[in-house]
Amino acid sequence: MGKILRSPLLLSLLIALLGWALQAEDPLGHAYWNLTYKIFRHDPPASVVVVTGVDANELGTAGEARLLDVIRQAGPARMFLDFKLQSLNSTSGSDALLAAIARLDPNATFVVRANRFDHFDSSVFAFPDPDVIGRHPVALSGWNVNFTFFAESTPNSVMLNGQRYPVLGSVLAGGRGGLGGMIYPDFSVDPADIPTIPARRLLGRHAPLDQLAGRQVIIAGSGTGGGAAYFGHQLPGPYAFDVAAAAALERPLSMSITGLPLLALVACLLWWSQRVGYPQRMRIYVAVVVSTLALPYGVRQIGLVCYPDAAATMLIVFGAVRLWQKRTRKIQHTSSSGLPNMLALAGGTLPVGCDVVVAAVARHDEIMATLPPALHSEFANQVARRIGAGTGATNIHQSEGGQFGWTEEARPLDLQLDHLEGLRALFSAPVMIGPYLFDVTIHFGLDRNEGVDTSTRVNAALASANEAVANGRVIQEFEAQRLAEAPWELSIHSRIDEGLRNGDIWLAYQPQWDLVSDRLCGAEALIRWNHPTRGPIAPHDFILQAERAGRIDALTYWVLDRASDTAKQMNRGGRRFQVSVNLSAQMVDKVDLVDRFAEIVASHDLDPALITIEVTETSSLGNRTAAIHNLSRLRELGFRLSIDDFGTGEASLAYLADLPSDELKLDRRFVARIVDSDRERAIVSSTIGLAHALGQIVVAEGIEDAATLALLRKLGCDQAQGFHLGRPKPLAAFRSEYCHPALRLSAMV
Repeated sequence: MGKILRSPLLLSLLIALLGWALQAEDPLGHAYWNLTYKIFRHDPPASVVVVTGVDANELGTAGEARLLDVIRQAGPARMFLDFKLQSLNSTSGSDALLAAIARLDPNATFVVRANRFDHFDSSVFAFPDPDVIGRHPVALSGWNVNFTFFAESTPNSVMLNGQRYPVLGSVLAGGRGGLGGMIYPDFSVDPADIPTIPARRLLGRHAPLDQLAGRQVIIAGSGTGGGAAYFGHQLPGPYAFDVAAAAALERPLSMSITGLPLLALVACLLWWSQRVGYPQRMRIYVAVVVSTLALPYGVRQIGLVCYPDAAATMLIVFGAVRLWQKRTRKIQHTSSSGLPNMLALAGGTLPVGCDVVVAAVARHDEIMATLPPALHSEFANQVARRIGAGTGATNIHQSEGGQFGWTEEARPLDLQLDHLEGLRALFSAPVMIGPYLFDVTIHFGLDRNEGVDTSTRVNAALASANEAVANGRVIQEFEAQRLAEAPWELSIHSRIDEGLRNGDIWLAYQPQWDLVSDRLCGAEALIRWNHPTRGPIAPHDFILQAERAGRIDALTYWVLDRASDTAKQMNRGGRRFQVSVNLSAQMVDKVDLVDRFAEIVASHDLDPALITIEVTETSSLGNRTAAIHNLSRLRELGFRLSIDDFGTGEASLAYLADLPSDELKLDRRFVARIVDSDRERAIVSSTIGLAHALGQIVVAEGIEDAATLALLRKLGCDQAQGFHLGRPKPLAAFRSEYCHPALRLSAMV
C-alpha cells in the first residue's frame, strides 16, 4: 500500500477503477458530453420531418382526422402517430378520426412512449385500444437516463407479453439496430434543426405539402421532453431522442466500448512518460490530454461510445498528485535560506567520479542565536558564496544545522585534502552580516565511497563533518570500513541487550595485589563480550558504541550488580576482598546515579566499602558541579573512590583537590617506562608521595615485568595489577587460581 501511495500512476489508476466500479465518475462524463454537444453539431436525418402541435384540445378529433388525411394525401414514405390516442375507441364518437386512421397505409405506425425511465416492461407502456390500432404496427420509445435524467440509450427492441416491438429510432433508421442490442443517440443533432411543421399551418394550407412527400413524418403531440433531458441542447419535444437515435444508426457502428480502453491507453501513456526525459514527457502529457478530450467524441463519429469518465479521473488525480509531489519536493528540498537542502542532494543522482563533501560551521547554533532571524538566510548565503568561490560548485546544499554539502571531482586523497585546507583558508577573513562580525571556522566531512547509493554517501559525509567538529579535526573521512561497520554500530542497543540475556557479555576479574602484605587484596571487574559470530570484541570498541547509543547506564548497573554478588561471595572467608568497577564519565552527573548504586548494593546486603568506584577526571563534563556532588555522596555512603588513569587528564590535580578520594590509580603509560626513564620514574615517585601525603593509597596498573614490580615496591607503591601479576579471568577460574589462603605474590613472580 505504501508503494501505491507513493506512485502517482498506481494511485490514480486505482482511484479511476474504483470510481468506475462505483459509478462515482458519472458527473465527469455528463459534463464532458453536455459541453461537447454544445460545441459540435450534425444535421438530423434528411428523411425525417415532424408535424407538431397535434392536440385534441386544440384541433379537436375532427381536426386530427382532417390532419391525417392531409398528410396521407401528401404522399409520405411512412407516418408515425405520436400523439395521445388512449381515450379513443370505436364507440367514443370519434368516427371521423377512426375512419382517417383506417384510411392510412398499412405501414403507418403507432408510437407508444414509456411513462418511466430505465424500465421496459408492460407496466410502463400504455397502448391505445386495439380496435384503434387495428393491424397497424407499433413502435415503442423509452430511455435509460443518467443520474441527472439525461437520456443515454435505448434498446433496439422490447419484448412485451410475448411479442417483440421495435423502438422508434430503429424504425426511422430502416430497421437497423445497435450492436449489443442498444442504441446510443447522436446528441450532436440539434433538436432545433429537425424539420418541423405546425399542424395548424398544414390545416390552413399555409405549408407546402411537398415537404412531406417521400419522407418519414412523425405526427407529434404537444409537450416538450417527456421529463428526460437532451445533452447539449434545449429539447422541443420527446421525438428528438428518436431522431437522434436514428441519426446514430446511420453510422457504421452503434455500440458502447465503455471507458476502459481509453483508461488503458491513458495509463500506458503515463507509464511511458515516467521512463523518458523531460521534453518527450511533456509531449506525452499533451497526447494524454488530447486523447482524453478528443477520442471519445472522435470514435463516436463511427458509432462507438467511449466514456471519458475513468480516463479523466485518472488524469486529474495523476496531475494533482504530481503537482502536490512537486510542490512538496520543492518545499522539502529548499532550506529557509533559499538554498537547496540536503534532501535535494541525497535524492539526486551523483555524477561518476565524484566525492561528497560536507562543510560544518563550528558554533553554528551560537551564531544563529546571536543573529536576528531575518539575517539567518544572509549568513547561509554568504557561507555558500565563499564555498562556491573556492570550489567552483554551482549547487551548494544547506541543512538547517549549519552544514553545507556539494560534490567535488574525485582527486587523489592528498590533493583533495590540500584542496579542502585551501578552502578553509577562505574563511580566515571574518563574515560580516549587517552590523555583526563573526569568525567562522568550518570542518569537513568527506565521503569517497563511490558505488554506494547517494543518500548513504550524503549521510556519511554529514556524520563525518559533525564528528570533525566534535573532535576538533579539520577533515574527517568516512572510510569504507566504517561504512561496512555502520549496521553493527547502529544496532548496538539491541545487540547489547541480547548479549546480556544470553551470557555473551560477562565479567572477567583481574587480581590486585597488596605489595606490603604480599597478598591478594581484590580484583577489578572488567566487562567482556564474546559475540557468537564476530568473536571477542575489544571493550573499548563496544563501550564507546554503548556510550554513543545511550546504553552505558544499563551496562554499568549490570556490572555493579554482578560485582556486588562477587564481593559478597569473596568476603565470606573472612579476609577483606575489594572489587573495583569502572564508572563512565557520561554517567557521573546523572541525577539518579547515587540512588541506583545504593539500591544495587543494598539488594546484595553488601557493605558499600567493599566496592571501589574507579572514575576518570571530569574536566570534559558539562555539569562538573553535579558530578562532584554525586561522587561525594557515594563516598559518604561508604563506597571507595579511585581516580583512574591519574595524570593523563587536563585537570587531574584540580580534580584531586575537589574530590576526597581514597586511592589514585597510576596510568600504565607512566608505569611502563619507569625502569628506563628517569623522568617517568620521578613523576611516579612524586605522585606516590603526593597521594600518601593526602592519605590515599596508590595502585599501579599495567605491570608487565618483574623489574617494574620491584621498582614500584621500592618507590612505596601500595597495590599493583597487570599481566605480569595475573590476566583477567572468569570468576570460577579466578577463584581456582588465586583464592588460596597461603598464596603470596612473591611465590608467583
